[in-house]
Amino acid sequence: MPNLKQAAKRLRQDKKRTEKNKLEKLNIAFIVLQIKKAIDTKNKAKAQELALKYQKAVDKATKHGIYHKNTAARNKSRLMARINTLK
Repeated sequence: MPNLKQAAKRLRQDKKRTEKNKLEKLNIAFIVLQIKKAIDTKNKAKAQELALKYQKAVDKATKHGIYHKNTAARNKSRLMARINTLK
């Protein structure tokens, strides 16, 4: 337990931020799962539509400090490469 008032506040803030970040990451992971299913079923149109949604979510998460910018760029690049292999 924190001894100082400011330490208690930081603890409360950290719990809120951690929960918010976890929800954001779960949302992104769900979108990736949908994209992978679309890729498996060879549905390029659906995969591209979801890719735009994914890119927006990842860029927003990067802006808020949830992801590092290079990690976000690498993940987006790899996912788009998989989508672009579809015919």
